[in-house]
Amino acid sequence: YLQQELPHYSVDCEYNRDGVEPKRIGYLDLHPDAEDTESKTVFPDIVAHVRGQKQNYLVVEFKKSSNTVDRAVDFQKLRGYKSDDRLNYEHALFIELTVGSRPGVVRAEWVDA
Repeated sequence: YLQQELPHYSVDCEYNRDGVEPKRIGYLDLHPDAEDTESKTVFPDIVAHVRGQKQNYLVVEFKKSSNTVDRAVDFQKLRGYKSDDRLNYEHALFIELTVGSRPGVVRAEWVDA
């Protein structure tokens, strides 16, 4: 559905490439690691961008309410995606979802650099 709303961008899930290189947010010392089970890598859940160009529009991180990882890690990553000169996303969004018998959105917050 998001792709329909952003027709001039590619919408990708768990996309961590900057050309052929993995996206890294150096000053955070967070680097892609496929074995990371606590989501401290820089694999954003959703990005809207122009592939192959430095046009990064939106980065989104989702978190289930049952997840025990500190939300500050997600906000740190999102601020990094906005402030890193190589990535420079225009917008960053954090969304926390409830799980169980009453699913929904607990929190949706735009993140500044």
